[in-house]
Amino acid sequence: MRIFMTGGTGFVGTTLSRDLAGKGHIVTILTRPGEVIPAAAEPAMINFLTGDPTLKGKWQDEAARHDVFINLAGASIFSRWTEKTKKRIRESRIATTRNLVEALSRGGGSTKTLLSTSAVGYYGFHGDDTLKEDDPPGTDFLSTVARDWEQAAMKAVDYGSRVVICRFGIVLGRNGGALSQLLPLFKRWLGSPLGNGRQWFSWVHEKDLAAVYAFLLEREDIEGPINCSAPNPVRNRELTQALAEALEKPVILPSVPSFVLRALLGEFGNVLLKGQRVFPERLLERGFIFSFPTIQEALRDILS
Repeated sequence: MRIFMTGGTGFVGTTLSRDLAGKGHIVTILTRPGEVIPAAAEPAMINFLTGDPTLKGKWQDEAARHDVFINLAGASIFSRWTEKTKKRIRESRIATTRNLVEALSRGGGSTKTLLSTSAVGYYGFHGDDTLKEDDPPGTDFLSTVARDWEQAAMKAVDYGSRVVICRFGIVLGRNGGALSQLLPLFKRWLGSPLGNGRQWFSWVHEKDLAAVYAFLLEREDIEGPINCSAPNPVRNRELTQALAEALEKPVILPSVPSFVLRALLGEFGNVLLKGQRVFPERLLERGFIFSFPTIQEALRDILS
C-alpha cells in the first residue's frame, strides 16, 4: 500500500514507519521545512515530502495519491500549559487533521483509509472506572481537544473513507516517550510515585502499537474508535515498583506530593495525578493478541 504519514519523524512515527516499510509498504512522511530527519527514520521504502500540515499547500495534492493516511501530528502536551501552549496543542492537531481530510477528499473517488490518532485522555478522569470505546468524552481541556480532533477526522467519512480513531495510551519504547524521562531518574535512585500513587496509567509497548496498525490495515471491517492500550493498565505506584525492579534500583524516596506537581506544572499536573483506566475491548473482541500484555513483560523487553 501507499501510505501517507504526518508526524512520521517523531518517537512513535519513526518506529511505525520503519515497521510498515519493512512489511513492503511505500511510506511518504510529511516533514516541515527545515526539519532535521533522524537517521533512524531513513530506511528504503520511506520517502519525504516537505510541507506544513497545519497549512494548506501543494503537499495535499501529493498526499491524495496515497491509499492510507496515518495522522500522528500534534504538539507535545508534556509542559506547563499556558494559554499559548494550549492553543498550540489544539491547533496542531485539529488544523492538521482538517487539512489531511481535505487532501484525502481529492483522491478522485477511490476508497481511502484514515488512521487518525487520539488519546485515552478523551475520556477525562473517572477514578477506578474501566473505560471502553463507547464511553463518552470528559470535559477537561485534553478531553475537549481529543473530542474535536476525532470529529475533524470523522469528516473523512463524508468522502467515502474508512476512518479508525486510535486512542493511544502512553507509549513505552526504547528511544523516546515517557521512559526517556523516567529512566534517568530511576537510574540515579530518584524514582518515586506521584501523589498518592493510586492513579491509573494506561500504556502500550511500541511494538504492540505497530502491530495494531498492521492489524488495522488488514481488517477493513474495523471502523471508529479503538483503544490502543495494553489490557492490563497499572497504578502509578505499580509502574514505579515495576520500573525499579527492572532496573534493580529500589525506590527509596517518598512520593512526590500532589501540591508540588501542581505548583510546577499547573493544570497539566492533573494529567499525571489522575489518569485513566482504559481497556482495549474492541481490539480484543476482533482477535488482536498483545505480545506484551503486562508492564513487567514490556519493561523486560525494552530494557533488555
